[in-house]
Amino acid sequence: MNEKARGEGQGEPSAILLIDDNAVQAVTRKTILDRSGYFVIPVLNPVRALEQFRAKAFPAEIGLVITDHLMPGMIGSEFVRELRKTHTELPVLVISGLEEAEEMYQGLNVHFRLKPVVPDHLLHCVQQLLATGRLDS
Repeated sequence: MNEKARGEGQGEPSAILLIDDNAVQAVTRKTILDRSGYFVIPVLNPVRALEQFRAKAFPAEIGLVITDHLMPGMIGSEFVRELRKTHTELPVLVISGLEEAEEMYQGLNVHFRLKPVVPDHLLHCVQQLLATGRLDS
């Protein structure tokens, strides 16, 4: 596995959990990240992602979550609220086309980006979040 996919100071690979109900966008982002050497686990449903977290059912340790905001069954902010009950410091990148959605993530320790996020910017964000857990402004 490419060294980019390794968490800071960890010997085990660190995976990226990609949650997006839009299969085309999920495949596009996964391809961008795969080609750059990251191990990406796509999930189309945030409820399913939470179930997998609770069951520890991922094939690798999750080092970063990238999620959409608007999804059926559970919006991104609800997903993050549930995730924060057990994973308070796990880096989360929210990508949304709704600027007004950002306020729904206040106090949830996430990084918010508006669509469209070009590939180079996505890769820069991922690299920083996996390395340090935060983004430069």
